[in-house]
Amino acid sequence: MITRVPEPEIMDDPEEAMAYDAMDHTDVNHRFVNDALASGEPRGPVLDLGAGNGLIALALAFRLPNRLVVAADASAPMLALAQAHLQKAGLVGRVRCDLVRAQALWYLDGSFPLVVSNSLVHHLADPFPALAEAWRVTAPGGKLFFRDLARPSNESVLTGLVEQYAAGAPDRARALFAASLRAAFTVEEIAAMVMPLGCPASSVSLTSDRHWTWSATKPSA
Repeated sequence: MITRVPEPEIMDDPEEAMAYDAMDHTDVNHRFVNDALASGEPRGPVLDLGAGNGLIALALAFRLPNRLVVAADASAPMLALAQAHLQKAGLVGRVRCDLVRAQALWYLDGSFPLVVSNSLVHHLADPFPALAEAWRVTAPGGKLFFRDLARPSNESVLTGLVEQYAAGAPDRARALFAASLRAAFTVEEIAAMVMPLGCPASSVSLTSDRHWTWSATKPSA
């Protein structure tokens, strides 16, 4: 297994944020939103944790016209991109952007019947505080849906993934993708983190050749 090499926790370099924004995540984002909403529409607001450039939050807002979507991220440059996308899509007011660290959310316990996150965890040196906070703000009976990259078993697999999914991307984007794969966690590592929260190891699974998913419903009070 490749030794994990953590990334900077917050993407606060505007140039890196722009490079990320230029990458085409349309198919991955579409699949994520479909999977997150597969069990039905939440009965209240949705929290997108580590929302980045806001494109998943926008997709959620289009799918859930009667629900507030909160796009939370610790990077001001990424949230600036999210605001620009919101304005272009005419969704200002439907999606709220909050500058907040995932490890120290200011939301009340059980505030959100749906908490989602895509590609946040690999940015965190120690994800457990953020996972615990996400679980805390998930409403009783609500759903949590996290997805992120899974660290490849060796350099050959990593190189193959970069060639397969970023073949035509600029060098900067390819380097960012490779760095993210090296910073990612394995299914086993994430499962060990969620078990102390009361979630079974089986709630974490490998769901593509490069992604794991943690999907759990919080017990009702």
